[in-house]
Amino acid sequence: MISRAERTTFGEWWWTVDRLLLFALFGLMLTGIVLSLAASPAVAHRIGLDTFHFVNRQVLFLIPATIVLLVTSFLPPRWIRRLALVAFIGALVLVVLTLFIGAEVKGARRWLNFAGVGLQPSEFLKPAFVVLSAWLFAESVKRPEMPANLLAMLLLASTVTPLVLQPDVGQTTLITVVWAALFFMAGMRWLWVFGMAGFGAAGLVGAYYTFSHVRRRIDKFLEPGTADTFQVDVAIDAFQQGGWFGKGPGEGTVKRIIPDSHTDFIFAVAAEEFGVILCLVIVSLFAFIVLRSLSHAFRDEDPFCRFAVSGLAMLFGLQSCINLMVNLHLIPPKGMTLPFVSYGGSSLIALAFGMGMLIALTRRRPRAETLAEISHYQSRV
Repeated sequence: MISRAERTTFGEWWWTVDRLLLFALFGLMLTGIVLSLAASPAVAHRIGLDTFHFVNRQVLFLIPATIVLLVTSFLPPRWIRRLALVAFIGALVLVVLTLFIGAEVKGARRWLNFAGVGLQPSEFLKPAFVVLSAWLFAESVKRPEMPANLLAMLLLASTVTPLVLQPDVGQTTLITVVWAALFFMAGMRWLWVFGMAGFGAAGLVGAYYTFSHVRRRIDKFLEPGTADTFQVDVAIDAFQQGGWFGKGPGEGTVKRIIPDSHTDFIFAVAAEEFGVILCLVIVSLFAFIVLRSLSHAFRDEDPFCRFAVSGLAMLFGLQSCINLMVNLHLIPPKGMTLPFVSYGGSSLIALAFGMGMLIALTRRRPRAETLAEISHYQSRV
């Protein structure tokens, strides 16, 4: 046992970290391994790889992801801001590089290959962008004379421009929605609310007429009979076939049919083989993480921590909702992974980075320390 009187770095971390939040994240990681064992062997066999190729890589990626999450969770808020700035600059440079040297997949350039390892820089851009936006909005609250809101708008423009050029409409929409929510929390006027809503609607209409893959997905969703909806139809059928308790591990058929059963449609595999009960447990874990994080943000007196935790929680929750709704055919397919559950190296490590920052910012800090942090923050840039 670790004594509360122990003044070591680990001892202080253990007694100030939200252990329930941490255990819920590890629960999702464990769920991801179990579902990878269920979904990925059929995919690997279909494309001529070793049976447990994706399982082994998932476990392999979990090692650095766990290290990133835990190491980041030890950092104080001021170091979180600095780390986010460095990560944002590095990720933005790599996102721009994808436009020139990125591998083209289905008409989009979103990946960079390093020695045979694929990297999607936009995954790392998202959490860093949210923390920097929270930093600027916190400045606008504490220092109204500073043009922080204008800088936040420039930050948004510099982030979404290369994403649109890739094109990656899904990530662009996700980032913009979280940014707008933080802007609203920072005291955005209702005129801005309606203006942002109109701008967002115009952007979606523009994406529909500009990008053929966006148009196909929306048309397929609105008029299923006019296009191929095979993957979505099979996913819906998996929920119906699985029932409450599922067919049993290894007994599902959806994983043998859908190409993306180990990534975008892993929730459908869970429904067919383990039933609605497991699906409700997974959704409950996501809901617990988001609601507990927002509860921490509500109680925090530091505007930066409040905005950053809220933004990271919304980013995590919205990405989860998008994946789940695609599986249930509630929105058009977006190609977005289910956090910590779907297979994916870049996504897994980037999510660990974002949730590590969230864990760090939700650690209990004495009131005197919090006020000192705010005072130190105000004395800086």
